[in-house]
Amino acid sequence: MSTTQVKAFLTHLQDSIVTGLQAVDGKKFRRDQWDRPGGGGGISAVIEEGNVLERGGVNFSHVHGSGLPASATAARPELSGRSFEAMGVSLVLHPRNPYAPTVHMNVRYFEARKEGAEPVWWFGGGMDLTPYYGYEEDAVHFHQVCKDALQPFGDDCYPRLKKWCDEYFFLKHRNEPRGIGGVFFDDWNQPDFQTCFNLMQSVGEHFLTAYQPILERRKDTPYGDRERDFQAYRRGRYVEFNLVWDRGTLFGLQTGGRTESILMSLPPIVKWRYDWRPAENTPEKKLYTDFLIGKDWV
Repeated sequence: MSTTQVKAFLTHLQDSIVTGLQAVDGKKFRRDQWDRPGGGGGISAVIEEGNVLERGGVNFSHVHGSGLPASATAARPELSGRSFEAMGVSLVLHPRNPYAPTVHMNVRYFEARKEGAEPVWWFGGGMDLTPYYGYEEDAVHFHQVCKDALQPFGDDCYPRLKKWCDEYFFLKHRNEPRGIGGVFFDDWNQPDFQTCFNLMQSVGEHFLTAYQPILERRKDTPYGDRERDFQAYRRGRYVEFNLVWDRGTLFGLQTGGRTESILMSLPPIVKWRYDWRPAENTPEKKLYTDFLIGKDWV
């Protein structure tokens, strides 16, 4: 196994995704290189007030340290205290148009080391879609590409990772899915390094195919204050998930990562209301009844 190969793939993936998104938006991403005092660093590629993307970030990080934080050992307490190396690409895109969905994608690699023992390694990642106004053709397309990405790894791979995503991106305090899901995996280390690496690569390489056509289809849809207001309200759910439940956010903060890069996932304009509910027979209500339901789209 080679961390050099993984890092080369991740930095190339960041560049290719940024290039694809710049072609849609027409504005360039700002790139910042940063160093982590405890070891390592990264490159943040961020866009704000773009022509299409109100805020978006495609971030690469490669960090190492003397002890894994609690967020990384929650499922594997036996690794507590080991030194670690972690690298990944994480992106969140918040389009301005309420008819264009928010999207998240992450692919990552971890290694935990202890003197006198074999390194313990695993991959993780996935992608998921969070619409504000639902379109069945968008949901089907996104999930079909996710399925295509995982098909080489067995017929049971997509259903398993789709279910995992539905369970992970769920706001327990709201009893509500964050969006329409996608695929998610973590602690992935079977059957061997190369197969796991191939799966991670396939997920990352299918991202633009999954999202770019949806963004291009919806970015110029006419909208008004009503749609923009609902978008800001629903973005509140995104903030709640990232700050309350997301392991990646916790890992970044617990390891002393760059706060600006970690919190770029938060939308720039967001609202909360007390006990608000959408009116019956409205497009806003349809999001809840037809899309936020953990449905099998393909």
